[in-house]
Formats: sequence, structure tokens, C-alpha cells
Amino acid sequence: MQSTSPQLTPGQLEQYHRDGYLVVPNLLSEEEVDTFVNYEATQDKKFRESLHNHVDNPQWAYVAKHPNMVSLIRQILQSTNPMIVQTMYMEKWPAEAGKGTALHQDTHYLPNEPNTLMACWIAMSDTDGENGGLCVVPGSQSHGLYKTHKSTNVKDHQSWEAEVGMRDRSGKEWKETIYSFEIEGLDRDKIVNLEVPKGSGVFFTGMTIHGSYANRSVGRVRRAFATHFVKEGTWVLRSDVQTLAPVE
Repeated sequence: MQSTSPQLTPGQLEQYHRDGYLVVPNLLSEEEVDTFVNYEATQDKKFRESLHNHVDNPQWAYVAKHPNMVSLIRQILQSTNPMIVQTMYMEKWPAEAGKGTALHQDTHYLPNEPNTLMACWIAMSDTDGENGGLCVVPGSQSHGLYKTHKSTNVKDHQSWEAEVGMRDRSGKEWKETIYSFEIEGLDRDKIVNLEVPKGSGVFFTGMTIHGSYANRSVGRVRRAFATHFVKEGTWVLRSDVQTLAPVE
């Protein structure tokens, strides 16, 4: 495992808290990325539907608990023991199959108390606006939860809904419907398409508006691995992801 225990500069931390995101190069080496991507190429795609593969799959755990990433998560959350909520590996192929995710805030999907949710999105291929890379709205994390509707731009974005179980700290349980959240009335001029090289990562808050568009490139697959974290002591209300995993 390639690890240098990187440290964020005061300027980087200031940018993260001001803009709601931070791009950090070279979290994973090219060899580490290729090892994971090649492994995933041999697996049944339904395997990726689980949000808990980091718990019992060594390949997923290797990426989700990589010390380069964890070192920076600890600094951002000011937490010695951040917890993993869920992991996702996403391949977006060109043409019709390569739809994106409507611009949203992760807290709509993963409500938590107190809200310490953040994510690290690692590019597992070179990513940019053309092949459906990550886009963000700088500073959007400072304005609370935005109103949403189910995504309607089906040319660019997936559209779905699902019922999930919820449970609070007292044990009270209920059901809620989540869907492909899309921010209402978003000013497209504020959206920034990020160019994130293979092995680099984007750290962002649970309140930062982000998403992606369709892959309109020719022959360039967009690959990404996302891990969501909370500070220790945080309660995640969705019952399907309440079993949190330590980072080591």
C-alpha cells in the first residue's frame, strides 16, 4: 500500500470549508487503481448494489480504508476515529448507458445527527465534464438543505425512487421514500465541472451540491469509487446503513 500520510495545508482546509469541496491529487497510485478496476472487471455487476462491500471484501476495504484518504478525512472532520457509512463503485460508459446522477446534496439520502456527513470521491480513471465526471456548486454547503424534486432530465440523469427504513436513537422506526433527488431552481451557471485525474480524490461535505451528467465521450469510461464518512458518535437515520465501520 502506497502511503505518505499526507497533511492538508491551512489553505486547503480553508478552501474546503469555503467552497465545500477540495480536490487532492495522487491519493492512490496507478497500480492501486488498476488492481481494483481489474478485479471489478471479473465480478458480477450485481455485487456493486451492496453499500457494505467494504466490510467483508478485501479489495473494497483496501480502497475505503486507504491511509492517504483516511489521514485527510481525520483532519477535515477533526476526528481520530471517523466511521464509514457506505461505499460505491460506479462505472459510466459512453452513450445511452452512461447516464449521470442529478445534482443533489448527500444529506437528503443520508440524514444524520449531528450532520457530520462527508464523502471522498476517487477517480478510478481520468474524469472530466465530457465523460461524465463530477461537478459541484462551490459554496452551496452554506445555505442549508435545498428543495428538491425527482429528476426530470432523463437524457442526462437516472430517475428512480425507493422506500427505505428509518430508525432514530430512541428506536422509533418508520418508512420514507427516497428518489433521484434534483435541486429545484439550480442556476446552471454556478455548476463547475471538475477535471480529476486517475487516482486523485474530491472531498466534499454532505451539504455540497454535486452530481454528474451523461458520458458523451467517445470510448472513455468514467470510473469512480465513493466512500461516505461521519464523525464518531453521529447517528445515521437510515436503518440499512446504520452499521458503521471503523476506518482501521
